[in-house]
Amino acid sequence: MSGLKILSVVGARPQFIKAFPVSDALRRDHDEVLVHTGQHYDESLSGVFFDELDIPEPDYNLGVGSGPHAAQTAEMMELLDAVVADEAPDVVLVYGDTNSTLAAALVASKRTPRLAHVEAGLRSYNRAMPEEINRILTDHCADLLFAPSESAATTLASEGIHDGVYVTGDVQYDAVLRVRSAAGERSTVLEAHDLSDGEFVLATVHRAANTDDRSRLSAIVDGLVDAPKPVVFPVHPRTEQALRDSGLWSRLAEDETVRLVEPVGYLDFVRLLDGAERVVTDSGGVQKEAFYLDTRCVTLRDETEWTETVDSGWNVLVGADRDAIRTALHATDPLPSKPSLYGEGTAAERIADVLSEVEVADA
Repeated sequence: MSGLKILSVVGARPQFIKAFPVSDALRRDHDEVLVHTGQHYDESLSGVFFDELDIPEPDYNLGVGSGPHAAQTAEMMELLDAVVADEAPDVVLVYGDTNSTLAAALVASKRTPRLAHVEAGLRSYNRAMPEEINRILTDHCADLLFAPSESAATTLASEGIHDGVYVTGDVQYDAVLRVRSAAGERSTVLEAHDLSDGEFVLATVHRAANTDDRSRLSAIVDGLVDAPKPVVFPVHPRTEQALRDSGLWSRLAEDETVRLVEPVGYLDFVRLLDGAERVVTDSGGVQKEAFYLDTRCVTLRDETEWTETVDSGWNVLVGADRDAIRTALHATDPLPSKPSLYGEGTAAERIADVLSEVEVADA
């Protein structure tokens, strides 16, 4: 195949979701090698997951697994270095802010491939978050920086990064647009849980800052049980363990407002998010997906890297303050008109075009 040889590195289910429209665009003109570090083992990363989203199976699964940050990142670097040496790619492409992202960035920066970073320029300005360190270091290693918004590009400029910056829009918007219609046609999750569009709240809680702090987790539970509509809560296994260990599980399980359900696949999750009256979450990706699906968002964090969603009035930060959570869940003020912040759902095509331009310039 003509074109560039691109080594795409992902480490977790959300990164596969971001990667699938990009892989589709890249493989038309370039040779892509897909590497899964195994940073997050997820049983949903099975043949069904790949078939549902038309994602290519990884060429490599490094099987690193979880562990302390330093040990995990070091093991990924050692294994990725061998892959880069064997494959000799022209570009190493990374997504977001996981340890897999940083490991691949450090490996690429010490070898010959260009480093391309999707979701460049995002900042929460909270360096206590490991993700913040990962995204800052990756941006400062990168040769090609694919910013999801003008604001992200401005942030890069404020840090002295001007060359190789491209405002492409957000690849997750591409993914949501592709999945939304399929979810509406194929998912039966609303029927399975006897739900109606606009008549429930969706909740997701998984971030360690919330699950590992009993006072924060207790405040979140207090807020959820006081919601004005039924709350559908797909519970991550680690979150369930934290709730049980802290003695809070029974409060949710016995409450008539909250429905605790098993984790759901991506098509079912998009259908739930699309149908929810609002979502309460501590996930970065869900904040954006809610915005794209016209769903109010209540974010259980003290800051966000997706600041535009807050500035536009479609997202509210409540931290783990029980009163703020209750107020946000009960708010009925009309939402403002929604601005176009992250492109038109063509970010993957733009990224592929930029890489083609790089190839022509190198020829």
